[in-house]
Amino acid sequence: MISDGSFRLDGKLALVTGASRGIGYSLSKELAARGAHVIAVARTVGGLEELDDEIKAAGGTATLVPLDLTDMPAIDRLGGSIHERWGKLDIMVANAGVLGTISPIGHVEAKVFDKLMAINVSSVWRLIRTTDPLLKLSDAGRAILLSSGVAHTARAYWGPYAASKAAVEMMARTWAEETRQTRLRVNSVNPGATRTALRAQAMPGEDPETLPTPAEVAAKIALLCDPALDATGKLYDVRAGKLLSYNDPS
Repeated sequence: MISDGSFRLDGKLALVTGASRGIGYSLSKELAARGAHVIAVARTVGGLEELDDEIKAAGGTATLVPLDLTDMPAIDRLGGSIHERWGKLDIMVANAGVLGTISPIGHVEAKVFDKLMAINVSSVWRLIRTTDPLLKLSDAGRAILLSSGVAHTARAYWGPYAASKAAVEMMARTWAEETRQTRLRVNSVNPGATRTALRAQAMPGEDPETLPTPAEVAAKIALLCDPALDATGKLYDVRAGKLLSYNDPS
């Protein structure tokens, strides 16, 4: 069952990637407001500094980590740095991602495909690998991997992005099965269409005012961080407001 939202995260440590804008920015603020110390990871320093200012103004705390997620060794080192300073991790949110290009799959440039897979898939695997032992040291470890509705629909022109998100969900499900007997809970999230720069890139003719804001979506995603949450290996559909189970193809 999904949380009623009444929980606090005082004393918890949360890592959020893609924290300089959009859902990651808003989720970082939401978790900090609930008492967590946020490790905010992003490539854009200016966005991280704005986030830090807002978190501090609201009485929260954060540690900023400017990091390009194509730098795989740097992701590996991140886990070691967290262990050395804090000794554990309570929440990991793999939010960062890129769209690539919306085009016929045979027309996608190799460099675009390779970068998309590096950021959307390989960096997530690196994050899993470097944070898994830290999350297992928490009394209520929570891992949240951002996906998309296109991971389940063979939508024309969305091939590489859809494939990357399907890969993320399978990694999440596998990780959840491997840790089912631990206190770690791993779930994917389909945030639905949200008023973000990535959505505007994908749908330039869409009226953004018709979409929920990143803050509205982040408030719902934060419910997966509840220390009392028992569900693992599920897909949380933000629009539906419920956890969904996976089924075999029919």
